[in-house]
Amino acid sequence: MSTRITIDPVTRIEGHLRIDCEINGGKVTNAWSSGQMWRGIESIVQGKDPREVWLYTQRICGVCTTVHAIASVRSVENALGMEIPLNAQYIRNLMVAAHAIQDHLVHFYHLSALDWVDVPSALKADPKKTATLAQNLSSWPMHSTQVFSDAQQRLKAFADTGQMGIFTNGYWGHPAMRLSPEVNLMATTHYLQALEVQRKANMIVSILGGKTPHIQNLAVGGVANAINTDSPATLTMERLYYVKTLIDDLGKFVNEVYFKDVCAIGAAYADWTAIGAGVKNYLAVPDLPEDGKGIACLLPGGYLPGGDFAKFHPIRTLQDEYFQKGVQESVKHSWYQGEWTRHPWDEETKPHYTDFQDNGKYSWVKAPTFYGQPAQVGPLANVLVMYAAGHEPTRRYTNLALETVGKQLGQKIPLEALHSTIGRHAARAVRAAVLYEVLQNQWKNLIENIGSGDAKTFIRPEFPKGEVKGVGYHEAPRGVLSHWVVIKDAKVKNYQAVVPSTWNSGPRNGQDLPGPYEASLLGTPIADPQRPLEVLRTVHSFDPCLACAIHLTDTEHQEIVEVRAT
Repeated sequence: MSTRITIDPVTRIEGHLRIDCEINGGKVTNAWSSGQMWRGIESIVQGKDPREVWLYTQRICGVCTTVHAIASVRSVENALGMEIPLNAQYIRNLMVAAHAIQDHLVHFYHLSALDWVDVPSALKADPKKTATLAQNLSSWPMHSTQVFSDAQQRLKAFADTGQMGIFTNGYWGHPAMRLSPEVNLMATTHYLQALEVQRKANMIVSILGGKTPHIQNLAVGGVANAINTDSPATLTMERLYYVKTLIDDLGKFVNEVYFKDVCAIGAAYADWTAIGAGVKNYLAVPDLPEDGKGIACLLPGGYLPGGDFAKFHPIRTLQDEYFQKGVQESVKHSWYQGEWTRHPWDEETKPHYTDFQDNGKYSWVKAPTFYGQPAQVGPLANVLVMYAAGHEPTRRYTNLALETVGKQLGQKIPLEALHSTIGRHAARAVRAAVLYEVLQNQWKNLIENIGSGDAKTFIRPEFPKGEVKGVGYHEAPRGVLSHWVVIKDAKVKNYQAVVPSTWNSGPRNGQDLPGPYEASLLGTPIADPQRPLEVLRTVHSFDPCLACAIHLTDTEHQEIVEVRAT
């Protein structure tokens, strides 16, 4: 007899996600991923002025706001064949890189760490031993015995109230938890410290973008930031040098705390390098353009079918035809009219809800494919693609992560270990370290370009009569994000957003092949169906944002797990 479990809603994500699993012999043998709400931003923006659409689309999500704004303006600029001022590119790059680091920090510490860290266990830790352990790992100055003792007392204050405050609703004492009390205290302390550090990344975005979430400085044709070194009402050198201070602070935490925490936890859960691989077709797009047309990009993109480096196909520019021609979406198992598979420019978004049907329609999320195959996107795909492309910083930090874990385990860790649940966390830490170097590079480029006398940040767009099409894509923190627009007579005729969580959380496609969530859960060991921590570990490792995939707003819920015999 098999057991069917339903987790609805899955928490510590953005959006409303339901996961169903069939369990036989203590392992997942079938899985369904279902987005549970729909709002339909694509329908809302039809008929709008293309210059205004980015203001709507960044409201798709309360977390991934900046990235939707960037992809939206790029889609219109691509349709018009525009060239963007260098200052605008550098400012955009600084915002998206800072936003990505903030997202990676929040994802690991505040959304996923509680799947691996048994917080109440930290109350049993010896702060002095914790300090010794932490100091052996890194030179981070906040590793004193007093710091860990203060964090432990703060945690005790939560526990003494009968509540766990921000740590409520974890699966504490689960048999799959295995960290020592001292490691749990160290990680919990870093959780609290990361709350402050991620705020500094947001400060970079808000200084350049006017506010965050929902930046205000973008425009089709550049940015609205006026550069005048003598006016305090504009982007001055004083503000830019403050941004540099924030960048330096971010780098210290990323390199001395985040990167090393991920390696330490990865070593403790090394068996999870054999769990959660799923779809090994990896897709990433180039990003951080260093010229006006998006031809030269600082970060490479490409497609890695089956994880085979010998079959790597590069995606080189922000107008790459190979990418544009390869994307399709299916609604065979999604709650929309029809059972078609179409290119985004040819899609329609007509909702048609039915009950949950295991072999029929069961999700509001569409099912994207790349040249007919499901593809995994996100930091793991991004790191493996850039590694295959020979990107030096990515190779350097990836090799460092594998070497660091290998030293802790006393054995060599192969690159293939990244094809896993724990590998997605390692890749996210690698990407954060790479993006810190990007921030330094782009800040320097902006300062030098302003110093050359160039203060231009905007070019006015001109819309032709008739119909034009464009796609704007961006390697967002959670993976490949693309906005597809059809403009007719200066109005939006059709608009589709194919987002990271659509790629990963989508249902079976037109060929009935499972999406990355569904495939990655197959074979996952389940110690206790009533507390399916192992399922959540893998789902959370993707950093789900169902708000993006199904275009909704979110409220906080507690996970409800239903278990029944089938």
